[in-house]
Amino acid sequence: MKKHRSSKRLQHKSSHPFKVPRKAKPALQQVVVSGTIKITSKGYGFVKPELNEEQQADIFVPPKYTMSAMSGDLVKVELLPEIPEYANDKGPAGKVVSIVRRARTALIGEVISGNKVRPLNPDLYGEIDIAGGAHGARRGEWVEVKLVDSPAHDGLRRGTVAAKLGRAGEIVNDLNAICAEYNLASPYSEEDDKAAAALVPRKIEREDFRRDFCLTIDPHDAKDFDDAISIHPGADDSEIEIGVHIADLAAYIAPGSRFDREAARRGFTAYLPGRTLPMLPKTLTAILSLTENENCLTHTVMLTVHRTSGRIIKTRRTHGIIRVAKRLNYDEVQDYIDTGKSPWNKKFTENVSTLVDITRNMRSYRFKQEKFLTLDAPEIRVLCDEANNKILGLERKLQRESSQLIEECMLAANTAVAIEMTEKNVPAIYRIHPEPFPEKLEEFTASVIEAFGLIPGDLTNRDNCNKFLKSIPDGPQKPIILSLFLRSLTRASYAEKAELHFGLGKTRYLHFTSPIRRYPDLIVHQQLWELSTKGRLKSGKDMAHVAERCTEQEFNNDEAYYAAVDRMKLRYLEEQLMSNKEVLYNGVVARIVSAGMMVDVEELGIYGFVPLENLQGNFKRYGNILKSYNGKKTFRPGDFVQMKLSAIDFARGSALFSPKKTDGNP
Repeated sequence: MKKHRSSKRLQHKSSHPFKVPRKAKPALQQVVVSGTIKITSKGYGFVKPELNEEQQADIFVPPKYTMSAMSGDLVKVELLPEIPEYANDKGPAGKVVSIVRRARTALIGEVISGNKVRPLNPDLYGEIDIAGGAHGARRGEWVEVKLVDSPAHDGLRRGTVAAKLGRAGEIVNDLNAICAEYNLASPYSEEDDKAAAALVPRKIEREDFRRDFCLTIDPHDAKDFDDAISIHPGADDSEIEIGVHIADLAAYIAPGSRFDREAARRGFTAYLPGRTLPMLPKTLTAILSLTENENCLTHTVMLTVHRTSGRIIKTRRTHGIIRVAKRLNYDEVQDYIDTGKSPWNKKFTENVSTLVDITRNMRSYRFKQEKFLTLDAPEIRVLCDEANNKILGLERKLQRESSQLIEECMLAANTAVAIEMTEKNVPAIYRIHPEPFPEKLEEFTASVIEAFGLIPGDLTNRDNCNKFLKSIPDGPQKPIILSLFLRSLTRASYAEKAELHFGLGKTRYLHFTSPIRRYPDLIVHQQLWELSTKGRLKSGKDMAHVAERCTEQEFNNDEAYYAAVDRMKLRYLEEQLMSNKEVLYNGVVARIVSAGMMVDVEELGIYGFVPLENLQGNFKRYGNILKSYNGKKTFRPGDFVQMKLSAIDFARGSALFSPKKTDGNP
């Protein structure tokens, strides 16, 4: 899942708003240990030993002993003596005695004074002292900082300004700064686009599906169209064939070719609010996209499905040519599902209705067999107009049946390809999602019992897990409980061997259906092309390297996305504040801290902060409760609260709120 963010920063709904004490781990025996350090927002760190055997714990580093280390640095840590000053529930304590290797040589930050820069990346806690002046950069401007060595004794981080990137607060400059910090690839050049437009497809035998009813269903703002679905009568009335047609990228992009190398370097299409950085040139994306009323080359998986049970009877894979009858979006299809009213002709409507019915049955059958986790956590997207430097608003995105229709077909195709590649021993890249650590589930259970009075039961059992998720009452508390649960899960990744995908309940699964925007999908297409043409397959060792790199690239893209969403939401709230219109927000108390409380604001998709001074009356913290001095008013996790925005703290990346005033004393 996504990386944990500081409670003092704007937070995503996937962040963990509770802090549950960890069990102490056995102390390490070494006096000096090498490992990678992670600095938290409160200034203390954790060092993960390089040779970390099962009995070894991460080393806790108090703030005064981190030297000038930054997250990701390789450091040497000396264990501190076991005396009360260093006693903690986080395991053994230590101090950094040397920085072996910096994780980075430069960073992007905002000038906050004449000689101080605050890093954009929230993982890089602390400020940078600028040596030699800021070269004309003024407060409130983004700059690139080259890091320089600091004396070991002073613990300061130093750097020099290498370039100015524009004033913070302007959408274009903010996005430029984020792209630079996370090293996202630049847009393709005109020369690249011309070269891509000149590509011609390699030859392979193809099956003609152009007479089948075929359509695409995508978001209304989709940038590419790499999948289509079709239906064809089965062998008898009890069966139907569903075609999952994917843009045949391997026909245009051979292993080792120019755009294969470039796609591998990028890894994924990066989607930021108001900006898309595609994995492939736009001209090639246009050629490959499955466009309405055009002949399109595909790599196809045909599913023979039992109409009433939804069971997939058999599958086969082929290369094909299709003609999409119509491009639809999720809103159009969902409107038909909800109302039964259709803007299409009778035959077209019947075909869409058939797809809805069959995929419902497929999903039902899959749930009975695989017990996939039923998570419906909403996402709040920021809508930006980069060209006019405007934030247009927020959009709530929740999975609906129209998107489940497509998802069901894509899952079936991905699974079919994974099974084929394992059975034929073709090296591939698989999507895996390990079981959650028992300690994480215990933390989640303790949090939910304490805050919401819910008893999840044994969450290591998939049936119990789904029963609990289904039992969560609808209301303002549900999103925060789902966020907590998501936080307790491990993060999905790529691997060269097929293993468990915990969320889906599958043991053989990979990504095949989005090759225009994901390199793991493209390399699977290439391997299958080589299999079909008796070409040269890449080895399992090659797959292992690519899988590791793609996992890192995906994580980096996600972090860039969240950094952009954080900043754009703060800008959106700043505009709300400056309009002088009092807008009330509904929230649920997520966590009590000594300085106030974190509140989940569902409609914004953030955790806002309510400082003690913004509460009516005098309050004091008692464990996980804030209580007024006269004892008549309390706040605890799970409480509903109406609030108004009071301030934006860009320095800490936080939105500050005040509860709605009530008559009388608390």
